[in-house]
Formats: sequence, structure tokens, C-alpha cells
Amino acid sequence: MDKSNQKHHVGDVFRTFIKLGVTSFGGPVAHIGYFHKELVERKRWVSEDQFSQLLAICQFLPGPSSSQLGFALGLLRAGWSGAIVAFLAFTLPSALLLFGFSSVLTSISGLAGDAVIHGLKLVAFAVVADAVWGMSKKLCPDMLRRSIALLAACTLLLMGSVCAQLLVVLVGAIIGLLFCREPSGGSRYSIKVGYGQRTGIVIFTLFTLLLAVFILVPGGQQGLYSLAAAFYRAGALVFGGGHVVLPLLEDSIVNTGWITQQSFLAGYGASQAIPGPMFAFSSYLGALIPTGYNSGLGALFALVFMFLPGFLLIAAVLPIWQSISGSDKAVNAIAGVNAAVVGVLGAALYDPIFTSGITSSNDLAIALVAFGMLAIWRLSPLYVVLWCIAASTIPLLVL
Repeated sequence: MDKSNQKHHVGDVFRTFIKLGVTSFGGPVAHIGYFHKELVERKRWVSEDQFSQLLAICQFLPGPSSSQLGFALGLLRAGWSGAIVAFLAFTLPSALLLFGFSSVLTSISGLAGDAVIHGLKLVAFAVVADAVWGMSKKLCPDMLRRSIALLAACTLLLMGSVCAQLLVVLVGAIIGLLFCREPSGGSRYSIKVGYGQRTGIVIFTLFTLLLAVFILVPGGQQGLYSLAAAFYRAGALVFGGGHVVLPLLEDSIVNTGWITQQSFLAGYGASQAIPGPMFAFSSYLGALIPTGYNSGLGALFALVFMFLPGFLLIAAVLPIWQSISGSDKAVNAIAGVNAAVVGVLGAALYDPIFTSGITSSNDLAIALVAFGMLAIWRLSPLYVVLWCIAASTIPLLVL
């Protein structure tokens, strides 16, 4: 890729992810729906199969899965610059909001404030439902793969753990390997990055060394090193996304006396009402933790070291995946993984998105119109956000 073309792609990545960063409400599962709508259906940066492979890889790795997915998509589109720009553009809006205006966000109260937050939950339902519908049509074209998706969804609804999520993807790969008979993968399946396995090994070594240092070398009660160590350990050891990381962060930050339980929960509440990744919550915490330095520097350290381990892992794995994903056996396994991923998203559509967001027939009607705006009328998710918030709040204001 020549420099002018590279610059063009980096600019495209920035414009795309800054829009996603200010409109992607609803948490990690909803972010996957937004990415699918924008980058698979509209811009066609990757195929359905490539998107599903990236998603499956991110599901297997610790860290913020939706942010890892965005990082990988930026990497494929425009190299390392694209990956970094994708992270910055997607994360900075929420990080800045939580750093600068968390006190305002956490003071949202009353019926109108609750209705706005509830409307955003309806947005998440519509976006994920559209993604599941679109992916199921292309990734589950036959009875076998529909069965894999159905069994995966049922297993997750019954078991409901992160381990179960990893298990159904692994079982999907085994069933695909044994019973799926896909044609040769070709460009439809391949994921190509601009570096090889040696670089991947170096990156994984860096991930491991940092984790070992932050676990084995104590840093005292305060300071930037202690802050970086706490957030790196949390980002490196958590499976399942933003909500699952809370106990790890609480143990490192609240139980050590760095901030109070009330302040911790207030920031978490604020992070529910804004777009972007849940891990941006780290910027709020970093600003409050006493380090002896400016609060902005604390927020920056917390943000970087929270996301860094997940990004190092996905960058290390991609060249290895690239080398094996083109074989016939891998193509068959990928077909099963793709179907299992549809089931994973289908289960998440019901629990927690449907169960926490759809509480009445009025909610269902609003959500169905929002789904139609995406799946039938092909409108931008921004209009869906406006519709769901308006439909949830206007009746309260009128009354």
C-alpha cells in the first residue's frame, strides 16, 4: 500500500470510528451490531466470514472484545496506524466524557433521565437484532449450521457463563471440522495482516513480560506504576467484557482504599449512559486515584494500560490465524465457528438485552420500529438512537 493510499485509509478509519464512538450506545454486544452494520454491510471492509472470524478470536481472548474487534478491523484496513486510530476515535469520546463530565452524567435522575437510559437499551436491542438477522442469513445457510447456532444459543441461555461462551465456539469448530464441507476458502475467508508470525511472537512476549512484571514487582500504595499495574492486570485477566472486569477493578481500587465505593459505583453508573466501550470507565477511575501527578495523566495511564493487554493479544494472534485459516480443514471449522457466533449473539440478544430492555408492550413496539428502521428502511443507527430516546421520553414529558 503506497503512502497516499495508506493516509486515505487511515482518514477513513478515523471518520468511521469517531462516528461509531459517539453513536454506539448499548454496551459491547451492541457495538458488534454497530460494527457489522457500518463495516460489513455499508463499507464492506471485510466479508461476513472475516468479520465472524475476528469476532470469534476476540471472544476467546481476555480483554474488551468489542474494542479488540475495532482494533483488528482498523489494523486490517490501514495497518498499525489504522489500528491505533480506530482505538483512539472509538474510545476518546466516552473517555473524555467520563473524565470531564462524570459528575453531570451521574446526577441524571428522575423519570426523564431514567427514560433516556431506557431508550438506549431499546437501541441496543434493535442493533443486535439486525446484526443477528443479517449474519444468520449468510452464515447459517443450511440445516447443520442453523442447528449449531440454535444449540449454541440454548447452551448459553441455560449455562450463562463466560466458559460456556468459549465452549460453544470450540464445539462449533469441531462440528464444522467433522461435518461441514465448504468450498476452498480463498479471499472470502482469509484475514491478512502486514506482518508475520515472528512479529506476533515478539508481541506476545511483550504481553507476557509486562504481566509478569506487574504481578511480581510491587509498586507501593500510590504512583503511576501502581496505577498502571492494577489496570494492566485487570485488562489481561478478564474474559467477557466490561461488566466482568468490575470485580477485578473493585478489588484493586476500592479495597485498597484508592477511591470510595460510592465514587466507584457513581462512575460505573455514568458509563452506562454514554456511547463507546465500557473499559473507558478506566479514565474516570484514573482521574480520581491519587498518584501525586495531574489527574489527566492518571486518566491517560489508566486508559492505556486497561486496553493495552487486549490489543497486544489480538495483534499477536492474527498472524498465526492468518497462516492456518486458508486450509480446507480450517475453512470447514470456520464455518462451524461462524454458526456458533450467530448463536452467541442470539443468546445475548435475549439475555441481557431483551430481558433488561423490553419491559412492556410499549417497549416492544418501539424496539420493533427501531429494528424496521435498520433492517427494512436501512436508516443510520443515529436515527434509531433519536427515535428510541424520543419515544421513551416524550410520553413522560407530555404527561
